[in-house]
Amino acid sequence: MTLKSLGYIGIHSSHMNDWASYATGLLGMQQIDASGAQHAFRMDDHKQRLIVSNDANEGLAFMGWEVDTVDDLEALAHRVDNAGIKVTLESRAFADQRYVGRAISFHDPEGTRIEVFCNPHIATDPFQPGRPISGFKTGAMGMGHAVLHVSDAEALLPFYRDLLGFKVSDYGTQPYKLYFFHLNGRHHTFAMVGSGNKGMHHFMVELNMLDDVGQGYDLAQEQKDLLAYTLGRHTNDHMTSFYTNSPSGFFVEYGWGGLEIDPETWESHETFDGPSIWGHDRLYLPEDSETRRRLKDMALDASRRGVRAPDPTGCAWLDGIVAGT
Repeated sequence: MTLKSLGYIGIHSSHMNDWASYATGLLGMQQIDASGAQHAFRMDDHKQRLIVSNDANEGLAFMGWEVDTVDDLEALAHRVDNAGIKVTLESRAFADQRYVGRAISFHDPEGTRIEVFCNPHIATDPFQPGRPISGFKTGAMGMGHAVLHVSDAEALLPFYRDLLGFKVSDYGTQPYKLYFFHLNGRHHTFAMVGSGNKGMHHFMVELNMLDDVGQGYDLAQEQKDLLAYTLGRHTNDHMTSFYTNSPSGFFVEYGWGGLEIDPETWESHETFDGPSIWGHDRLYLPEDSETRRRLKDMALDASRRGVRAPDPTGCAWLDGIVAGT
């Protein structure tokens, strides 16, 4: 019954044309469905990864999580149902719309819709990106990661960690409570930000080459108010990325070089260095914002102390010298 990856994300939006140009022209996805009611996009050999439905309620509609088999799906359905949460076995017609074999759905304690599926449909024709990119890092690690605003991150831990089986990668308490979870080799596939709000904070897609990210950064800067976070590198997953404002108001992280872990041996721990080693200035906040200043100060403190990601060449001697200083 183990969840294995983030399979797809659904968005409600009234800005359908904006999503079409944003997902293809900036992110590099391939549009496969352009009906008035829905736009769908590919990132790889799966028939769809992002679904945008025409709806005035801007924001996250659902997250789709993959399991291996029908038996896994049924076991999870029983587990969730026994916990007192209503589970819906979706129809074959619904599964066909999602391009999967079977699917169930339920809601988390704060009302977020969760879909779980098995046997995604695989396309026979090759992925054709919306702009020239090397491609997305997906495969066994799934679509990327999703991060939610929640009113109380600790109150949701029993649901995501204990009931659904997400494993805590690391967590922080400053400047707000953050929990990062893994399902596979990607450092985190899901995270919760205890901001007191509800809804999507961002989703992340990872590119196969740094140049894809750099060129996307150049393109994003050409559009007024599109860039939300400057280019930077995260402390926990070492992702080099920038964030843009999506047409629905939440962020999309566009990154490269994320940390891959061994889920069997990884040990959960608390982090203290703030979210970024460098960069990631929050441009969406006013210059005199206390939150923006505090986060920037945390990154500057990391810079002064020489906090950095391990050498990707795997030089143990150099890593030891850096750790010692």
